[in-house]
Amino acid sequence: MNVPVTPGTRDLSTNRDHALARFLGIRAQTEALSEPLSPEDQTAQSMPDCSPTKWHRAHTTWFFEEFLLGPQLADYRSFNPDYQFHFNSYYEAVGPRQPRPHRGLITRPSARQVGEYRKAVDRSVTDFLKTQPAELPQQVADVMELGINHEQQHQELLLMDIKHLLSRNRTHPAYAAAPEQSEPRQSKPMNWHDITGGITSIGHSGDGFGFDNEFPRHQVLVPDCQIADRLVTAGDFADFITDGGYRDAQWWLSDGWAWVQNNDAKAPLYWHGDPGNWQLFTLHGSGPLDPAAPVVHVNYYEADAYAHWAGARLPTEAEWEVAAASSSNAAETLALHPAPADDSGDLQQFSGAVWQWTSSPYTAYPGFRPAAGAVGEYNGKFMVDQQVLRGGACITAPGHSRDSYRNFYPAAAQWPFAGLRLARDA
Repeated sequence: MNVPVTPGTRDLSTNRDHALARFLGIRAQTEALSEPLSPEDQTAQSMPDCSPTKWHRAHTTWFFEEFLLGPQLADYRSFNPDYQFHFNSYYEAVGPRQPRPHRGLITRPSARQVGEYRKAVDRSVTDFLKTQPAELPQQVADVMELGINHEQQHQELLLMDIKHLLSRNRTHPAYAAAPEQSEPRQSKPMNWHDITGGITSIGHSGDGFGFDNEFPRHQVLVPDCQIADRLVTAGDFADFITDGGYRDAQWWLSDGWAWVQNNDAKAPLYWHGDPGNWQLFTLHGSGPLDPAAPVVHVNYYEADAYAHWAGARLPTEAEWEVAAASSSNAAETLALHPAPADDSGDLQQFSGAVWQWTSSPYTAYPGFRPAAGAVGEYNGKFMVDQQVLRGGACITAPGHSRDSYRNFYPAAAQWPFAGLRLARDA
């Protein structure tokens, strides 16, 4: 099967040794993220939208079998043919699969056997690459790059999903010990930066890797507007709650207000306790809410309602991308909870804290065409009833974020590491 080239990957290194080192490093990182978890932790599924850790480990392995080893090696034999059913995610062209809500029922293979599967496929990929020339054929380099970036996406999903699972335990166990506490920061005042409008280009520039939904780069008209220099904090959002935000329909979209009523929503996901004494469950366990840290785990309805209450709105993805291009971002490091903004006057927190809801529906860019074959199912078929998020979260793999990256979730989704940045008309 031909795996189509993702636009932009032509400019990436095709060096065999570089590709192998990156592959092994990313694979080791997935295992390191899984290491704190017991076999029982890795098998359970807390809700239909989440997947077990064991499944993430196996699915990312299946991806290299299905799209690299199988097409490239005529005599390749699958590690276990049953895994093609167990660990296919949504690729209709590849065949039937375990329904997503029932992935937690796959008790066999065990977490240990999934580890053996990963090691076997890692050896096969390594052996295959060593037979290739020093400069990989473009087709091989493209599949390797896509597989590596795909696994980085699942590293983030692994942390999102295990957080939701651990939160279902009344004792709120920690995934990892909390770092040493530094002195609490005061919330940085929110300032507004002017964005000069006009015709500009957004989308992937063509340098380096990009997913297909980031292409093609195209022109858009952006109005004069203003955008906040930092994210909305947990303390900001607590004020919305105290002011009756979840009890006042005027701030909410109709579907959002129905969501509030149907779910008896009173606060973001993982908040518990009472106003004035909010506690927050994180991957470090439960503790007092840090009012200076970005609010996280709000869905689109909550983000939009807060923005209206604050006399502002959510930015479009074009406004967000234009602002991000002039922002100041620190080097990305993996963290399990977002940190407060610093005291600079710069535009900041465009990556490395939380994904940021935009007002833009997830649709195709002008000229977008899904690739032929199964890989073409990667993004295009999901372009309906979802909202675009931009940026990157503290749990996003370092180096994985970029200004053109388009994440997407349904409006009601709370379990992503998502927050918001405000915008307003000039």
